[in-house]
Amino acid sequence: MPPIVVMGVSGCGKSRVGRDLAARLGVAFLEGDALHPPENVARMAEGIPLTDADRQGWLAAIARALAEAAWRGAGIVVSCSALRRPYRDLLRAAAPATRFVHLTGPRALLIERMAAREGHFMPVSLLDSQLATLEPPGAEEQPIIQSIDQSPETIVEGTIVALGISK
Repeated sequence: MPPIVVMGVSGCGKSRVGRDLAARLGVAFLEGDALHPPENVARMAEGIPLTDADRQGWLAAIARALAEAAWRGAGIVVSCSALRRPYRDLLRAAAPATRFVHLTGPRALLIERMAAREGHFMPVSLLDSQLATLEPPGAEEQPIIQSIDQSPETIVEGTIVALGISK
């Protein structure tokens, strides 16, 4: 089974879908946000968008986790915004078989979801910077694109079917 990265902007449901997908597949789940250094979390909590330089160490940590899982032959699902093509290329370089599940949805729904979250460091004010940074994966990346106007269960089912995995 390939490593899987559930990607998208804040509020799209990466963590929920990632956790549920990993559980259905019987593999490990890694919450990408947990690998952010404290400085990044503090910046985002203050409403300061991260730069490419800010993201480098975080992306490298995720790449290491993907590479380690691939090396062990163990499945893994990781939640990671993976907003730009160079970020995804870095992750794919570490584990070439990595598949990306891109969760997409309208800005209004993303804002609604972000506003309803409790205890998350990412403020709604940063959504527009994430949307501006987002470079949706192109067809050559073979993404699995899922709309967030579906239930998490439907997204997980659709992803499993798209991956060609029988579970």
